[in-house]
Amino acid sequence: MPRMLLVVVLLAAKLEAPAQSDAPKAAYDFSLSRAEKIKLAKSAAPPDISDKATVYVLERSGYVKVQEGTNGFSCFVDRQTPLNMEPTCFDAEGSASTLLSRLYAEDERAQGKSEEQIKAGIEQSYQSGKFHAPRKAGIVYMMSDSVYLFIPGHEQLVHVPPHLMFYAPYATDKDIGTPPAAVNMPHLIRPGQPDAVVVVIPRAEKDAAH
Repeated sequence: MPRMLLVVVLLAAKLEAPAQSDAPKAAYDFSLSRAEKIKLAKSAAPPDISDKATVYVLERSGYVKVQEGTNGFSCFVDRQTPLNMEPTCFDAEGSASTLLSRLYAEDERAQGKSEEQIKAGIEQSYQSGKFHAPRKAGIVYMMSDSVYLFIPGHEQLVHVPPHLMFYAPYATDKDIGTPPAAVNMPHLIRPGQPDAVVVVIPRAEKDAAH
């Protein structure tokens, strides 16, 4: 399978935590300095955005707020599995909604909870109204060159190109026209879920010139 198509398949797939016996080394390095962790989190968005955003760094105890923003955005390193490294910047809408589930996940990991327990807790929190889906359109920046995701079944981490995401609560592939698995097509992550998003990989300048 070509590498870029593999990335597309990955982005379209629902990620699950792998068994520890099959797991490669986690991408996120907790031993990074505080300054390096801040730089990694802010790499998700252009400086005009991330320099004015609230910034969280990921420690073994969970997320720590290290910068109070003024533009409503929140930048942090997300981990949809403990192996991933996903520098991310949510806009104000995502900061008030989806971000809360991400902070919760790392708090629970720090307490030794299993991925199954964390997933169940997040689902229960959405059902109870503690968490809620984004209530309007918005953007998530993942423009960092340091995004690494685990591919279930392939037992490896893959580098994912910089991309953008847009909130699509509870959307399914049918809602976006069931596009083919191609790099120049939008892709849906977590279809049917309150935190579903449409992913768009911007065309590189050298490709756009053709």
